[in-house]
Amino acid sequence: MGNSALLVMDVQEDVVAIADDGSGYLPRLRRAIDGARAAGITVIYVKMALRPGDSEVSPRNKVITNVVRAGLFAEGAPGTEIHHDVAPQEDDVVITKRRGSAFSGSDLDLILRARDIDSLVLTGIATSAVVLSTLWHAIDLDFGLTVLTDACLDTDPEVHTMLTERLFPLWADVFTVEDWLKAVAAR
Repeated sequence: MGNSALLVMDVQEDVVAIADDGSGYLPRLRRAIDGARAAGITVIYVKMALRPGDSEVSPRNKVITNVVRAGLFAEGAPGTEIHHDVAPQEDDVVITKRRGSAFSGSDLDLILRARDIDSLVLTGIATSAVVLSTLWHAIDLDFGLTVLTDACLDTDPEVHTMLTERLFPLWADVFTVEDWLKAVAAR
């Protein structure tokens, strides 16, 4: 697992309100976060926030344009804050990104290099957005990768299943939260 960090991505108030399916996602994620802290694994929260005035919004970027039209991710808005059920603690790192990948428009790479982190454990909402985008970016940067399937959530369960069962195992270690916690405890 190398020198690892657990990334908790886009688990923000408005996003949880849209995506939470009542399956116990937040308690599972909380268990992964608590387990990472107990094992001395760095916990990094990644949140999406866009500055007022649409200075970062290109009409060529359909995703960001639609997000802004939906009123999501406005910097400073209460709905953009990390969900209170999994809120960061004092020693956790919180970064702000401006696009889909946790690396895009953020200082994540700088933080990881400064801490000599070479392995990432990915969680977040949505599997088909921030998790997939960050995974691809991290592959290109040669990070070791783990995805916690039940600590990822998507508004489309079929897409989530296809990614976590068919594609992610080609590029990353794939675990449930419980199996990952067992692996962490065994090392």
